[in-house]
Amino acid sequence: MSYRCQLALTLAISFLLRAVQCTQAFIPTTTFPSPSIRSNADPRVCLKQSVKSEDQTASDHSKSRRDAIFLTLSTLSIFGINSQAVNAFPNKIGDKYDDRPKRKGPQPNDLGVSTRKDIVGEEYLGLKNCGSAPNCFCSTDSIEDDPEHNIPSWVWPEKYANDQEKAFTELEEVINSYEPGQGMIDGGGFKVIKSDPKAGYLYAQFQSYKNGYIDDFELAYLGGDRVVNIRSSSRVGYLDFGVNAKRVNYIANILKAKGWNAPGVDFASHQDYAIQIKSSKM
Repeated sequence: MSYRCQLALTLAISFLLRAVQCTQAFIPTTTFPSPSIRSNADPRVCLKQSVKSEDQTASDHSKSRRDAIFLTLSTLSIFGINSQAVNAFPNKIGDKYDDRPKRKGPQPNDLGVSTRKDIVGEEYLGLKNCGSAPNCFCSTDSIEDDPEHNIPSWVWPEKYANDQEKAFTELEEVINSYEPGQGMIDGGGFKVIKSDPKAGYLYAQFQSYKNGYIDDFELAYLGGDRVVNIRSSSRVGYLDFGVNAKRVNYIANILKAKGWNAPGVDFASHQDYAIQIKSSKM
């Protein structure tokens, strides 16, 4: 967190504590008529009024505290402090844009391996399909139905035989060695959210530097001969400006050096994607 953000947060918290103390200090106390003082008033009426006074005091106190908290949160908002900045990935490349609003986007509720349907309604086991936007790649999307989003799956080295646990342990190590900011992407860092080598599944999130966009990245073993399926997708926006391709290819190149068959995204077979990236930079 930048110095400006830390200062603003400290001042806001101090203000909140002071506001709460003030509201507590000015709570009026309820007094009852002294027995030594003669009065013609009905004691039942006095008691009822006293209870009503206590209820009003409690209501006023609660409102004062709510107002203090609201004012503090408004102060945080003015200074650009929010929970998204505080919860940013710790391996981000810097804190220059911590005070900017983040657009993480909602996490899809149907990630993971599941029964899917292709465009003609036939079921298959795979990762979430990409949809129509050119900001996603998935090896379980049909190459016949959706060639623009389909990419080849990866195959682990023969020396691992059928040991998927060993293969996915290595995949986790490779992902954890990822360099935020490579290719001018993912400067907001990343985190492996779920890794289950025994089940053959890994899920990670990657974040952009300035706007905090979150991309979802999955690797899954669905059976077969040492095959690992891949999905990399943006949550927000339409074009991804080449981000998902750069990420997939960066990881694929590391795996190739380790003996994997990991083709990555070939722009020759994804010409529409390449054209849209080029036009977006003009």
